[in-house]
Amino acid sequence: MVRNRTASLIFIFITLLIDVLGMGLVIPVMPKLITVVSKGGLSAGAHWYGLLLASYGLMQFLFAPVLGSLSDRYGRRPVLLAALFFTAVDYTIMARASTVGWLFVGRILTGITGASFTTASAYIADVSPPEKRAQNFGLIGAAFGIGFIVGPAVGGVLGSLSLRAPFWGAAILSLLNTLYGLLALPESLSAENRRAVTFHTANPLGALRIMSRYRWVLWMAGSIAIGSLAMQSLQSTWVLYTSYRFHWTPRDNGMTLALIGLGSIAVQSGLVGFLVRRLGERRTILWGIFFNFVGFLGFAMASQGWIMIVMILVWCLSFAGGPTTQSLISKEYGPDEQGGIQGALTSLQSLTGIVGPILGASAFGYFTSQSAPLLLPGASFWLGAFLIFLSGLLAIRALRAMRGDVPALSLAAGEYSVCSSGE
Repeated sequence: MVRNRTASLIFIFITLLIDVLGMGLVIPVMPKLITVVSKGGLSAGAHWYGLLLASYGLMQFLFAPVLGSLSDRYGRRPVLLAALFFTAVDYTIMARASTVGWLFVGRILTGITGASFTTASAYIADVSPPEKRAQNFGLIGAAFGIGFIVGPAVGGVLGSLSLRAPFWGAAILSLLNTLYGLLALPESLSAENRRAVTFHTANPLGALRIMSRYRWVLWMAGSIAIGSLAMQSLQSTWVLYTSYRFHWTPRDNGMTLALIGLGSIAVQSGLVGFLVRRLGERRTILWGIFFNFVGFLGFAMASQGWIMIVMILVWCLSFAGGPTTQSLISKEYGPDEQGGIQGALTSLQSLTGIVGPILGASAFGYFTSQSAPLLLPGASFWLGAFLIFLSGLLAIRALRAMRGDVPALSLAAGEYSVCSSGE
Protein backbone atom coordinates (compact mmCIF):
# COMPACT_ATOMS: atom_id res chain seq x y z
CA MET A 1 0.00 0.00 0.00
CA VAL A 2 2.80 2.41 0.93
CA ARG A 3 4.61 1.57 -2.32
CA ASN A 4 1.45 2.17 -4.36
CA ARG A 5 0.89 5.52 -2.63
CA THR A 6 4.47 6.57 -3.31
CA ALA A 7 4.20 5.57 -6.97
CA SER A 8 0.93 7.49 -7.33
CA LEU A 9 2.45 10.61 -5.80
CA ILE A 10 5.41 10.36 -8.16
CA PHE A 11 3.06 10.09 -11.14
CA ILE A 12 1.01 13.11 -10.10
CA PHE A 13 4.15 15.11 -9.30
CA ILE A 14 5.61 14.52 -12.76
CA THR A 15 2.27 15.33 -14.40
CA LEU A 16 2.03 18.63 -12.53
CA LEU A 17 5.68 19.42 -13.17
CA ILE A 18 5.27 19.15 -16.94
CA ASP A 19 2.07 21.21 -16.72
CA VAL A 20 3.81 24.00 -14.80
CA LEU A 21 6.80 23.95 -17.15
CA GLY A 22 4.40 24.94 -19.92
CA MET A 23 2.92 27.73 -17.81
CA GLY A 24 6.34 29.02 -16.88
CA LEU A 25 7.52 29.17 -20.47
CA VAL A 26 5.00 31.84 -21.48
CA ILE A 27 5.03 34.13 -18.42
CA PRO A 28 8.07 36.26 -19.41
CA VAL A 29 6.59 37.07 -22.84
CA MET A 30 2.81 37.11 -22.32
CA PRO A 31 2.50 40.86 -21.49
CA LYS A 32 4.68 41.81 -24.45
CA LEU A 33 2.71 39.58 -26.83
CA ILE A 34 -0.53 41.23 -25.73
CA THR A 35 1.00 44.68 -26.23
CA VAL A 36 2.12 43.73 -29.76
CA VAL A 37 -1.17 42.06 -30.72
CA SER A 38 -3.29 44.89 -29.30
CA LYS A 39 -1.10 47.45 -31.08
CA GLY A 40 -1.06 49.68 -27.99
CA GLY A 41 1.47 50.88 -25.47
CA LEU A 42 2.42 49.32 -22.13
CA SER A 43 -0.42 50.93 -20.17
CA ALA A 44 -3.05 49.85 -22.73
CA GLY A 45 -1.54 46.36 -22.86
CA ALA A 46 -1.77 46.15 -19.07
CA HIS A 47 -5.55 46.61 -19.22
CA TRP A 48 -5.93 43.90 -21.87
CA TYR A 49 -3.67 41.64 -19.82
CA GLY A 50 -5.86 42.06 -16.76
CA LEU A 51 -9.03 41.30 -18.73
CA LEU A 52 -7.42 38.24 -20.30
CA LEU A 53 -6.49 36.81 -16.91
CA ALA A 54 -9.94 37.69 -15.58
CA SER A 55 -11.64 35.72 -18.36
CA TYR A 56 -9.70 32.65 -17.30
CA GLY A 57 -10.70 33.21 -13.67
CA LEU A 58 -14.38 33.58 -14.59
CA MET A 59 -14.40 30.28 -16.48
CA GLN A 60 -12.59 28.55 -13.62
CA PHE A 61 -15.15 29.89 -11.14
CA LEU A 62 -18.04 28.57 -13.20
CA PHE A 63 -16.60 25.20 -14.22
CA ALA A 64 -14.16 24.08 -11.47
CA PRO A 65 -17.05 22.72 -9.32
CA VAL A 66 -18.40 20.84 -12.34
CA LEU A 67 -15.05 19.18 -12.98
CA GLY A 68 -14.53 18.52 -9.28
CA SER A 69 -17.91 16.77 -9.08
CA LEU A 70 -17.17 14.84 -12.27
CA SER A 71 -13.90 13.64 -10.73
CA ASP A 72 -15.84 12.46 -7.64
CA ARG A 73 -18.12 10.47 -9.95
CA TYR A 74 -15.89 9.19 -12.76
CA GLY A 75 -12.43 9.38 -11.18
CA ARG A 76 -9.54 11.81 -11.19
CA ARG A 77 -7.67 10.41 -14.19
CA PRO A 78 -10.07 11.23 -17.07
CA VAL A 79 -10.75 14.74 -15.80
CA LEU A 80 -7.04 15.45 -15.40
CA LEU A 81 -6.22 14.14 -18.87
CA ALA A 82 -8.94 16.31 -20.45
CA ALA A 83 -7.54 19.36 -18.67
CA LEU A 84 -4.03 18.68 -19.94
CA PHE A 85 -5.18 18.13 -23.53
CA PHE A 86 -7.17 21.37 -23.75
CA THR A 87 -4.26 23.25 -22.21
CA ALA A 88 -2.22 22.16 -25.24
CA VAL A 89 -5.01 23.46 -27.49
CA ASP A 90 -4.97 26.79 -25.65
CA TYR A 91 -1.23 27.32 -26.13
CA THR A 92 -1.56 26.44 -29.82
CA ILE A 93 -4.29 29.03 -30.28
CA MET A 94 -2.21 31.70 -28.52
CA ALA A 95 0.89 30.80 -30.52
CA ARG A 96 -1.04 31.53 -33.72
CA ALA A 97 -3.17 34.43 -32.43
CA SER A 98 -3.09 37.56 -34.56
CA THR A 99 -5.74 39.46 -32.60
CA VAL A 100 -6.66 39.96 -28.96
CA GLY A 101 -9.91 38.10 -29.65
CA TRP A 102 -8.08 34.85 -30.39
CA LEU A 103 -6.09 35.20 -27.18
CA PHE A 104 -9.40 35.38 -25.32
CA VAL A 105 -10.67 32.26 -27.13
CA GLY A 106 -7.67 30.30 -25.91
CA ARG A 107 -7.88 31.51 -22.31
CA ILE A 108 -11.63 30.91 -22.08
CA LEU A 109 -11.25 27.37 -23.40
CA THR A 110 -8.52 26.42 -20.96
CA GLY A 111 -10.40 28.16 -18.14
CA ILE A 112 -13.37 25.88 -18.77
CA THR A 113 -11.31 22.68 -18.84
CA GLY A 114 -8.31 23.69 -16.72
CA ALA A 115 -8.76 21.52 -13.64
CA SER A 116 -5.28 20.08 -13.36
CA PHE A 117 -4.49 21.52 -9.93
CA THR A 118 -8.02 20.97 -8.61
CA THR A 119 -8.01 17.33 -9.61
CA ALA A 120 -4.41 16.86 -8.50
CA SER A 121 -5.31 18.15 -5.03
CA ALA A 122 -8.17 15.65 -4.79
CA TYR A 123 -5.81 12.96 -6.09
CA ILE A 124 -3.26 13.69 -3.37
CA ALA A 125 -5.99 13.65 -0.71
CA ASP A 126 -7.09 10.23 -2.02
CA VAL A 127 -3.69 8.63 -1.55
CA SER A 128 -2.42 10.48 1.55
CA PRO A 129 -3.09 9.57 5.20
CA PRO A 130 -4.22 12.61 7.26
CA GLU A 131 -0.89 13.06 9.02
CA LYS A 132 0.97 13.25 5.68
CA ARG A 133 -1.39 15.55 3.79
CA ALA A 134 0.34 18.85 4.53
CA GLN A 135 3.66 17.42 3.40
CA ASN A 136 2.14 15.75 0.32
CA PHE A 137 0.17 18.84 -0.68
CA GLY A 138 3.56 20.50 -0.67
CA LEU A 139 4.37 18.38 -3.73
CA ILE A 140 2.08 20.66 -5.72
CA GLY A 141 4.16 23.63 -4.63
CA ALA A 142 7.38 21.72 -5.32
CA ALA A 143 6.25 20.89 -8.86
CA PHE A 144 5.25 24.52 -9.24
CA GLY A 145 8.67 25.57 -7.99
CA ILE A 146 10.71 23.32 -10.25
CA GLY A 147 8.55 24.28 -13.22
CA PHE A 148 9.17 27.93 -12.46
CA ILE A 149 12.91 27.41 -12.20
CA VAL A 150 13.19 25.87 -15.65
CA GLY A 151 10.10 27.27 -17.41
CA PRO A 152 10.61 31.05 -17.11
CA ALA A 153 14.35 30.73 -17.66
CA VAL A 154 13.84 28.80 -20.91
CA GLY A 155 10.85 30.97 -21.81
CA GLY A 156 12.95 34.10 -21.38
CA VAL A 157 15.62 32.72 -23.72
CA LEU A 158 13.06 31.57 -26.31
CA GLY A 159 11.22 34.88 -25.98
CA SER A 160 14.38 36.76 -26.92
CA LEU A 161 14.34 34.82 -30.20
CA SER A 162 10.61 34.98 -30.92
CA LEU A 163 7.51 35.97 -28.94
CA ARG A 164 5.69 32.94 -30.31
CA ALA A 165 8.35 30.31 -29.56
CA PRO A 166 7.51 29.88 -25.82
CA PHE A 167 3.84 29.19 -26.67
CA TRP A 168 4.76 26.48 -29.16
CA GLY A 169 7.07 24.97 -26.57
CA ALA A 170 4.32 25.02 -23.95
CA ALA A 171 1.85 23.39 -26.37
CA ILE A 172 4.29 20.56 -27.10
CA LEU A 173 4.94 19.99 -23.38
CA SER A 174 1.21 19.88 -22.61
CA LEU A 175 0.59 17.37 -25.39
CA LEU A 176 3.47 15.18 -24.16
CA ASN A 177 2.01 15.45 -20.65
CA THR A 178 -1.34 14.17 -21.92
CA LEU A 179 0.36 11.19 -23.55
CA TYR A 180 2.35 10.53 -20.37
CA GLY A 181 -0.85 10.53 -18.33
CA LEU A 182 -2.53 8.10 -20.71
CA LEU A 183 0.34 5.68 -20.30
CA ALA A 184 1.44 6.08 -16.69
CA LEU A 185 -1.12 7.83 -14.47
CA PRO A 186 -3.20 5.41 -12.36
CA GLU A 187 -6.67 6.15 -11.01
CA SER A 188 -6.76 7.12 -7.32
CA LEU A 189 -10.48 7.10 -6.49
CA SER A 190 -11.91 3.66 -5.74
CA ALA A 191 -15.39 2.72 -6.98
CA GLU A 192 -16.89 2.59 -3.48
CA ASN A 193 -15.83 6.19 -2.76
CA ARG A 194 -17.55 7.71 -5.79
CA ARG A 195 -20.74 9.75 -5.67
CA ALA A 196 -23.33 10.95 -8.13
CA VAL A 197 -23.11 14.35 -9.79
CA THR A 198 -25.86 16.69 -8.62
CA PHE A 199 -26.75 20.29 -9.45
CA HIS A 200 -26.08 21.21 -5.83
CA THR A 201 -22.43 20.12 -6.03
CA ALA A 202 -21.76 21.04 -9.66
CA ASN A 203 -22.76 24.72 -9.67
CA PRO A 204 -20.38 27.31 -8.19
CA LEU A 205 -22.74 28.62 -5.51
CA GLY A 206 -23.77 25.12 -4.45
CA ALA A 207 -20.13 24.03 -4.36
CA LEU A 208 -19.22 26.97 -2.14
CA ARG A 209 -21.86 25.82 0.34
CA ILE A 210 -19.80 22.74 1.11
CA MET A 211 -17.42 25.05 2.98
CA SER A 212 -20.21 26.51 5.13
CA ARG A 213 -20.73 23.13 6.82
CA TYR A 214 -17.99 24.08 9.28
CA ARG A 215 -17.82 27.61 10.66
CA TRP A 216 -14.04 27.70 10.81
CA VAL A 217 -13.73 26.49 7.20
CA LEU A 218 -15.99 29.34 6.11
CA TRP A 219 -13.79 31.88 7.91
CA MET A 220 -10.66 30.28 6.46
CA ALA A 221 -12.22 30.35 2.99
CA GLY A 222 -12.59 34.10 3.39
CA SER A 223 -8.92 34.35 4.34
CA ILE A 224 -7.94 32.26 1.31
CA ALA A 225 -10.07 34.41 -0.99
CA ILE A 226 -8.58 37.72 0.16
CA GLY A 227 -5.04 36.32 0.09
CA SER A 228 -5.68 34.97 -3.40
CA LEU A 229 -6.89 38.41 -4.49
CA ALA A 230 -3.53 39.81 -3.41
CA MET A 231 -1.66 37.09 -5.27
CA GLN A 232 -3.63 37.75 -8.43
CA SER A 233 -2.61 41.40 -8.31
CA LEU A 234 1.03 40.33 -7.98
CA GLN A 235 0.89 37.80 -10.81
CA SER A 236 -0.81 40.24 -13.17
CA THR A 237 1.73 43.02 -12.67
CA TRP A 238 5.06 41.38 -11.81
CA VAL A 239 6.53 41.47 -15.32
CA LEU A 240 4.90 44.84 -16.03
CA TYR A 241 6.29 46.30 -12.80
CA THR A 242 9.84 45.00 -13.13
CA SER A 243 10.04 45.92 -16.81
CA TYR A 244 8.86 49.45 -16.08
CA ARG A 245 10.75 50.20 -12.87
CA PHE A 246 14.00 48.26 -13.30
CA HIS A 247 14.03 47.77 -17.11
CA TRP A 248 14.27 44.02 -16.73
CA THR A 249 14.30 42.01 -19.96
CA PRO A 250 12.32 38.79 -20.54
CA ARG A 251 15.49 36.92 -19.61
CA ASP A 252 15.84 38.90 -16.36
CA ASN A 253 12.24 38.16 -15.44
CA GLY A 254 12.69 34.54 -16.35
CA MET A 255 15.67 34.19 -14.03
CA THR A 256 13.98 35.93 -11.09
CA LEU A 257 10.83 33.85 -11.53
CA ALA A 258 13.11 30.82 -11.52
CA LEU A 259 14.45 32.03 -8.16
CA ILE A 260 10.89 32.12 -6.85
CA GLY A 261 10.49 28.57 -8.07
CA LEU A 262 13.66 27.49 -6.27
CA GLY A 263 12.39 29.06 -3.05
CA SER A 264 9.07 27.31 -3.52
CA ILE A 265 10.80 23.94 -3.81
CA ALA A 266 12.89 24.49 -0.71
CA VAL A 267 9.90 25.52 1.38
CA GLN A 268 7.16 23.23 0.10
CA SER A 269 9.09 20.03 -0.51
CA GLY A 270 10.98 19.97 2.78
CA LEU A 271 10.36 22.89 5.10
CA VAL A 272 6.58 22.41 5.33
CA GLY A 273 6.86 19.03 7.02
CA PHE A 274 9.49 20.33 9.45
CA LEU A 275 7.46 23.41 10.37
CA VAL A 276 4.25 21.44 10.91
CA ARG A 277 6.07 19.01 13.19
CA ARG A 278 7.72 21.80 15.19
CA LEU A 279 5.03 24.49 15.19
CA GLY A 280 1.80 22.69 14.36
CA GLU A 281 -0.45 23.43 11.42
CA ARG A 282 -2.09 26.56 12.78
CA ARG A 283 1.12 28.38 13.66
CA THR A 284 2.63 27.42 10.32
CA ILE A 285 -0.35 29.01 8.55
CA LEU A 286 0.03 32.27 10.47
CA TRP A 287 3.78 32.46 9.93
CA GLY A 288 3.13 31.98 6.21
CA ILE A 289 0.73 34.93 6.16
CA PHE A 290 3.23 37.08 8.04
CA PHE A 291 6.02 36.50 5.52
CA ASN A 292 3.56 37.06 2.68
CA PHE A 293 2.77 40.49 4.14
CA VAL A 294 6.45 41.39 4.58
CA GLY A 295 7.24 40.28 1.02
CA PHE A 296 4.57 42.47 -0.54
CA LEU A 297 5.74 45.50 1.43
CA GLY A 298 9.31 44.87 0.30
CA PHE A 299 8.30 44.61 -3.36
CA ALA A 300 6.29 47.84 -3.13
CA MET A 301 9.15 49.81 -1.57
CA ALA A 302 12.04 48.34 -3.58
CA SER A 303 14.04 51.10 -5.26
CA GLN A 304 16.59 48.83 -6.97
CA GLY A 305 16.46 45.44 -8.62
CA TRP A 306 18.70 43.72 -6.08
CA ILE A 307 16.22 44.60 -3.32
CA MET A 308 13.54 42.67 -5.24
CA ILE A 309 15.80 39.63 -5.23
CA VAL A 310 16.39 39.86 -1.47
CA MET A 311 12.65 40.22 -0.84
CA ILE A 312 11.94 37.19 -3.01
CA LEU A 313 13.97 35.09 -0.56
CA VAL A 314 11.97 36.45 2.37
CA TRP A 315 8.61 36.17 0.60
CA CYS A 316 9.19 32.53 -0.37
CA LEU A 317 8.82 31.53 3.30
CA SER A 318 5.12 32.34 2.92
CA PHE A 319 4.73 29.26 0.70
CA ALA A 320 4.54 27.08 3.81
CA GLY A 321 1.03 28.37 4.54
CA GLY A 322 -0.79 27.18 1.41
CA PRO A 323 -0.36 23.38 1.59
CA THR A 324 -0.85 23.46 5.37
CA THR A 325 -4.18 25.28 5.02
CA GLN A 326 -5.24 22.89 2.27
CA SER A 327 -4.36 19.90 4.44
CA LEU A 328 -6.24 21.25 7.45
CA ILE A 329 -9.42 21.79 5.44
CA SER A 330 -9.26 18.47 3.57
CA LYS A 331 -9.28 16.54 6.85
CA GLU A 332 -12.85 17.69 7.54
CA TYR A 333 -14.24 15.93 4.44
CA GLY A 334 -14.65 12.31 3.38
CA PRO A 335 -13.02 10.49 0.44
CA ASP A 336 -16.13 10.98 -1.73
CA GLU A 337 -16.05 14.76 -1.17
CA GLN A 338 -12.41 15.59 -1.92
CA GLY A 339 -13.16 16.55 -5.51
CA GLY A 340 -16.04 18.71 -4.29
CA ILE A 341 -14.09 20.59 -1.62
CA GLN A 342 -11.01 21.03 -3.84
CA GLY A 343 -13.27 22.23 -6.66
CA ALA A 344 -14.92 24.67 -4.26
CA LEU A 345 -11.53 26.03 -3.15
CA THR A 346 -10.42 26.37 -6.76
CA SER A 347 -13.69 28.05 -7.66
CA LEU A 348 -13.27 30.48 -4.79
CA GLN A 349 -9.75 31.39 -5.83
CA SER A 350 -10.85 31.62 -9.46
CA LEU A 351 -13.51 34.12 -8.41
CA THR A 352 -10.71 36.36 -7.16
CA GLY A 353 -8.99 35.71 -10.49
CA ILE A 354 -11.81 37.65 -12.14
CA VAL A 355 -11.32 40.75 -10.02
CA GLY A 356 -7.65 40.53 -9.03
CA PRO A 357 -5.97 40.82 -12.45
CA ILE A 358 -8.22 43.71 -13.48
CA LEU A 359 -7.61 45.44 -10.15
CA GLY A 360 -3.84 44.91 -10.17
CA ALA A 361 -3.24 45.67 -13.84
CA SER A 362 -5.56 48.68 -13.73
CA ALA A 363 -3.76 50.05 -10.67
CA PHE A 364 -0.44 49.67 -12.45
CA GLY A 365 -1.78 51.16 -15.68
CA TYR A 366 -3.35 54.14 -13.94
CA PHE A 367 -0.46 54.98 -11.62
CA THR A 368 2.04 54.83 -14.50
CA SER A 369 -0.08 56.96 -16.84
CA GLN A 370 0.20 60.71 -17.41
CA SER A 371 -3.22 61.29 -15.80
CA ALA A 372 -2.17 59.80 -12.43
CA PRO A 373 -1.88 62.28 -9.50
CA LEU A 374 1.44 60.64 -8.60
CA LEU A 375 3.75 58.08 -10.12
CA LEU A 376 3.35 54.87 -8.11
CA PRO A 377 4.22 51.76 -10.16
CA GLY A 378 4.10 49.61 -7.01
CA ALA A 379 0.44 50.48 -6.34
CA SER A 380 -0.73 46.88 -6.81
CA PHE A 381 1.82 45.64 -4.24
CA TRP A 382 0.68 48.20 -1.67
CA LEU A 383 -2.87 47.03 -2.27
CA GLY A 384 -1.74 43.41 -1.94
CA ALA A 385 -0.07 44.06 1.42
CA PHE A 386 -3.28 45.55 2.77
CA LEU A 387 -5.30 42.57 1.53
CA ILE A 388 -2.90 40.09 3.13
CA PHE A 389 -3.24 41.93 6.44
CA LEU A 390 -7.02 41.43 6.23
CA SER A 391 -6.45 37.79 5.26
CA GLY A 392 -4.40 37.29 8.42
CA LEU A 393 -7.17 38.69 10.61
CA LEU A 394 -9.67 36.25 9.09
CA ALA A 395 -7.24 33.34 9.50
CA ILE A 396 -6.89 34.11 13.20
CA ARG A 397 -10.69 34.19 13.48
CA ALA A 398 -10.94 30.84 11.70
CA LEU A 399 -8.37 29.15 13.90
CA ARG A 400 -10.11 30.42 17.02
CA ALA A 401 -13.38 28.93 15.80
CA MET A 402 -11.73 25.63 14.90
CA ARG A 403 -11.06 24.23 18.38
CA GLY A 404 -11.98 26.97 20.77
CA ASP A 405 -8.30 27.79 21.27
CA VAL A 406 -7.19 31.39 20.90
CA PRO A 407 -4.02 31.79 18.83
CA ALA A 408 -2.47 35.04 19.94
CA LEU A 409 -0.74 37.11 17.30
CA SER A 410 1.59 39.82 18.50
CA LEU A 411 3.64 42.19 16.44
CA ALA A 412 5.68 44.35 18.73
CA ALA A 413 9.20 45.74 18.43
CA GLY A 414 9.66 43.63 15.31
CA GLU A 415 8.77 40.39 17.08
CA TYR A 416 6.19 37.96 15.72
CA SER A 417 4.81 35.15 17.88
CA VAL A 418 1.92 32.77 17.78
CA CYS A 419 0.81 31.06 20.96
CA SER A 420 -1.91 28.48 21.26
CA SER A 421 -2.72 26.13 24.07
CA GLY A 422 -3.76 23.42 21.62
CA GLU A 423 -0.38 22.96 19.99
